[in-house]
Amino acid sequence: MKIYGIKNCDTMKKALKWLDNQGADYEFHDYKKAGLSPELADTFLANIELDSLINKRGTTFRQLDDDTKARIAEHDKTTAKQVMLDNPSIIKRPVLVKNDQYLLGFKAEQYQEFV
Repeated sequence: MKIYGIKNCDTMKKALKWLDNQGADYEFHDYKKAGLSPELADTFLANIELDSLINKRGTTFRQLDDDTKARIAEHDKTTAKQVMLDNPSIIKRPVLVKNDQYLLGFKAEQYQEFV
């Protein structure tokens, strides 16, 4: 199981604490330290709906120019990928991956079923 995000994000902290309390075996990938590869961005885009993957409520999205926001809204994966590579913090956090299954965000009930 692998979890992707940014360590200082409050939601990430809750998810990591929950996983630790459950004794779950996981690997943490911090975008700030390890970055986001083009291959990982492609994997996310292939397996997660774009509307869910991009955090449109965050500061990073709000700071994008209107043209870029519009292209993302039109499901332009090329634009979305470039924005993700330039600003990994735009990806909704955390992304939990287990056996090629993907779970976004953190809710204890969902994690209980997923893990």
